[in-house]
Amino acid sequence: MFRISDLGIDAPSVYKAKKFACRVLKGKGAKSGIRIIYAYFETEDRIELVEIYYKGDKENEDLSRILKHYKR
Repeated sequence: MFRISDLGIDAPSVYKAKKFACRVLKGKGAKSGIRIIYAYFETEDRIELVEIYYKGDKENEDLSRILKHYKR
């Protein structure tokens, strides 16, 4: 897991979970993984799913989507 720290928001903490492989999806190696983006609300001890994407179709998370939800 890696914290996405360049969002300009203090809370919630947003993380990217890597290293999810799927044999059913096409390809092998670096481009065959799934990425999961989630927000962790520490005060509530709650996790909220933000985005799941296939790395072969999309290189990085959608930062504008994250900011739309959590920037206030």
